[in-house]
Amino acid sequence: MMVPASTKISRHAVVETSSIGAGTIIEEFAIVRSGAIIGSNVRIHPFVVIGDGVEIGDDVEIFPGAFIGKEPKGARATSRPIEFDRKITIGDGTSVGPHAVIFYDVSIGNGCLLGDGASVREGCRIGASCILSRYVTVNYSTTIGDRVKVMDLTHITGNMTIEDDAFVSTMVGTANDNNIGRHAYGDEMRGPTLRKGCVVGAGATLLPNVTIGVNATVAAGAVVTRDVAADQVVGGIPAKEWKR
Repeated sequence: MMVPASTKISRHAVVETSSIGAGTIIEEFAIVRSGAIIGSNVRIHPFVVIGDGVEIGDDVEIFPGAFIGKEPKGARATSRPIEFDRKITIGDGTSVGPHAVIFYDVSIGNGCLLGDGASVREGCRIGASCILSRYVTVNYSTTIGDRVKVMDLTHITGNMTIEDDAFVSTMVGTANDNNIGRHAYGDEMRGPTLRKGCVVGAGATLLPNVTIGVNATVAAGAVVTRDVAADQVVGGIPAKEWKR
């Protein structure tokens, strides 16, 4: 295996690819499968697993225990069909925290931060300069724009859209199934849409297929059952407009 002289690979690592850029460090007990492409000045900490078909940009850091390239499997319990491409792209300057899990068929833009234990399912597209904080879960087929911040312990449901510059606080819950799992999976399952620059407060719950308008604000603890207009401020259970 021919790699640049400035690349350092621990003799205790398992590295099956030769597509590794200059200045990259791969530490003890990391596993990098054949077909992976690793950029320059990347640091891969111990016990990281990187599957085939993963492309990692320059100046990326991946912390211990991260799993990049998990194959989605329904274990016969998932009602929706499992479809994916065996490909992941991670942009330049991104940081992947300890024990984060990134499934196949995901793209992550430049300069993102995935916190400890974050999880991103198949079919997701994440823009540049985003934060998915500690133990955030992003379910399947969700699109997240640029400069989005999602704080600790929040669940972003499947088939959801979050536009640029939105902020989602801690422990927010989102849903995409008005039947609460009673019926088989169908195309009508849609998560909320968060428009550009909106803000969702801590502990809020957003029900299926609602839209949070541009620059709107959802107060902490609110339960949103209907659309929120642009620039509107809502709170309460169910959420209603708050007069300024």
